[in-house]
Amino acid sequence: MTSPISGITSAMSGVPGLGALSGVGDVAGTAATTGTAATTGTASTSGADFASILASSVDQLQGMHSTTDALATQAATGDLNDVTDYMIASNEAKLATDTVVTLKNQAVSAFTEIMRMNV
Repeated sequence: MTSPISGITSAMSGVPGLGALSGVGDVAGTAATTGTAATTGTASTSGADFASILASSVDQLQGMHSTTDALATQAATGDLNDVTDYMIASNEAKLATDTVVTLKNQAVSAFTEIMRMNV
């Protein structure tokens, strides 16, 4: 059995601006269990839980979109010297948005799967 979070973190590697999400797969208690032996979850030693990591990622995403909006305004008014700055910022914001949406969808899917499990 593979962890649903491992697929998410591997998909996020290499996306600029989402470095805060690199610790998602390191949360204690997410190791796969084999057979009937189960591990008990313990507190994370990194000090960051999933909610705080996700919140900081959304804050970074909002900052990216603010930068992109400012560059778009400069491009529309003719104040932007190099249009590639806007194009790069726009693509980074799009990729980061797609990644956060994928993360949310995978988290909801994992939660749904957990809720279907028999106890």
